[in-house]
Amino acid sequence: MVLKVKRLLAAVAGLVIATACSLALTGTTAAHAAPPKPELTGVDITGDGLDQPLQLRSDTHATVVNAVLDQVSWLGRTGQQRGPQAKDLGPKYTVVTITAGAAKKTYDLYPLAKGGPRIYRPAKQPDQSKPRAGWFFGRLNMSETLRAAGVPLEPQFDTISGGIGGGERVIPEDALNPARDIDEALGELQRLLLLNAGVMVVITSGLAGIALLIRRRTR
Repeated sequence: MVLKVKRLLAAVAGLVIATACSLALTGTTAAHAAPPKPELTGVDITGDGLDQPLQLRSDTHATVVNAVLDQVSWLGRTGQQRGPQAKDLGPKYTVVTITAGAAKKTYDLYPLAKGGPRIYRPAKQPDQSKPRAGWFFGRLNMSETLRAAGVPLEPQFDTISGGIGGGERVIPEDALNPARDIDEALGELQRLLLLNAGVMVVITSGLAGIALLIRRRTR
């Protein structure tokens, strides 16, 4: 009887030890398992001058993909309902964002629009979301960002405030003439001084007339 009990205890102990070892090995394997790969993202770009879409993915073109996504990731819920006239928009490039192999969002970019880059977000989106359609002012470096991605655009080096983009200077070139600005400032100052002098003459004449009238009545 005692022998049977000892054998039973030994079997139970062996089962417990085996289970503990199995759990330990499982935990070690899980701890050393490779972390999950980050979700693949990317952009597809089509538009003027492109014979076929540019298909850029984060595993091979991470910097460019992030730069293009940065052009559209900041847009708010609502934009302007009316954009520039068609003749002022310039070339159009459609950017479709990709997440895990599926199209998510689409945007129309106009890097050379008159007055600065513009973005149009349509209400109909690939992921079936329905944001409010609208126009937005784009980043000034839109043109150079798209050019780095492979879009056939001419280099832009003449923008103000460190950004690149738009079909013309953000500040008109004739506004950057310091000599003209000084002349205008002096002219405005001269007109202001003449106006002040005229006001003083009117006030002095009025006071003199009042004083003369009072003097006559007090005689």
